[in-house]
Amino acid sequence: MGHGSAGLRRLAHEVAKFGAVGALGTVVNFGVSNLLWHLTSLQAVRANVIATVVAIGVNYLGFRYFTYRDRDKSARTKELSLFLAFSAVGLVIENGILYAAIYGFGWDSSLERNIFKVVGIGLGTLFRFWSYRSWVFKALPAHDAVADAESILEEAETAEARRPKPKARVS
Repeated sequence: MGHGSAGLRRLAHEVAKFGAVGALGTVVNFGVSNLLWHLTSLQAVRANVIATVVAIGVNYLGFRYFTYRDRDKSARTKELSLFLAFSAVGLVIENGILYAAIYGFGWDSSLERNIFKVVGIGLGTLFRFWSYRSWVFKALPAHDAVADAESILEEAETAEARRPKPKARVS
């Protein structure tokens, strides 16, 4: 198989891992929002913002320690800042759609809230996937990866050179 198919396989693997973390975050998001909607008197969008923030925390842990655990970890403060900034945009997308449904169209039943939550999460997820992989959890720069590979090869060659050689047999 060519180089392109390996890249496609890697992307499919990344999308699957991103999806698994996202699915967990979505369950948390729906669970928290529905609990708050049914058990508190919080305004619907405010309750949903809280649920989204909780899910963002769960997602960061999943992305950092599962989906993108092999990515560059040298700039954690910058990574977290970018993650939170792009997550905030996703939060605005998700909650903006819910806000428009409730206050623009009067769609405020439990079913309608959840339908527009799905639409908002879907659009927010597309944005998040693009932004997280492009800006937040970047692959190690190529020169670092090459340097790492070269140092591993040098260590292997040094270890090989130190190994005792078998003696030649004389018959």
